[in-house]
Amino acid sequence: MIKLNTIKEKEIVPGFFGKFCHGENVTLAFWEVKKGSSIPTHNHIHEQILFVQSGRFELTLGDKKITVKKNELVVIPSNKNHSGVAVSDCKLIDVFTPKREEYYNQ
Repeated sequence: MIKLNTIKEKEIVPGFFGKFCHGENVTLAFWEVKKGSSIPTHNHIHEQILFVQSGRFELTLGDKKITVKKNELVVIPSNKNHSGVAVSDCKLIDVFTPKREEYYNQ
């Protein structure tokens, strides 16, 4: 068992503070994101599912822009360009497969 409050937080990009749990083939990420913080356009081999626990997050997926709100999910396919900005302070949960080696806390 792991308690979330015992996982060391990492600021991955300015304003994106994450706590990560890893399985053999999956990473679960818990994010606290400050209003106005953004992540630039990028892609990765990982399939990603984004869940907004609280707040609003504007996601650009390819050429489509959507606002994802509390209790909404988005599936981001592998190698799909995406970016985002926090419209408000947000709590987000991401699931990545395969696991995100670069998000290890050690």
